Amino acid sequence: MLCGLSAGSMCWFEAGVTTSLGHPRAVRGLGLLPGSNSVHYDSEPARRPCFHEAIRTEAVPPGWGVDDGVGLLFAGTELVEAVSARRHAGAYWVEEARGHAVETALQPRPLPGREELELPTPLSIVEWREARMRRR
Repeated sequence: MLCGLSAGSMCWFEAGVTTSLGHPRAVRGLGLLPGSNSVHYDSEPARRPCFHEAIRTEAVPPGWGVDDGVGLLFAGTELVEAVSARRHAGAYWVEEARGHAVETALQPRPLPGREELELPTPLSIVEWREARMRRR
C-alpha cells in the first residue's frame, strides 16, 4: 500500500510538479505509478500552468491534477476512483492534444464528514449529562 499527502503523493508517480525549490517545476518521481501528478492544484495557482506546460511539451507524461483534500485510489497501477474530503474539490486528467494541455474533470466521491462517522451518544449518557447539568 502506498499513500501520502502533497509531495508524499506526487513521489509515487513517474513525474510531477514541485515547489520545493521555490518556484514550480517539473521533476521525476519514483515511477511506481504511471503518469504524472500535480498536487495543490487549486491552492497554488502557479502549479497548474506549469503542469500544463510540462504536459504540453511532453516534459512529463499525461497525469492527474489534484485539488487539496482529494485523493486518488489505485488498484495496482489502475485508477479506481478519486475521493474528496472537501466540497467542490476536484481532480483532473490532463493530457496533450494538438499542442495544448487538455483537462478532463473527474467526479470525486465525497467522503463522509466527521459528524457522519461519529456514533450517536447512547441515551444513558445523554440522561446522565442532563442530570449533572441540573445539579449545577
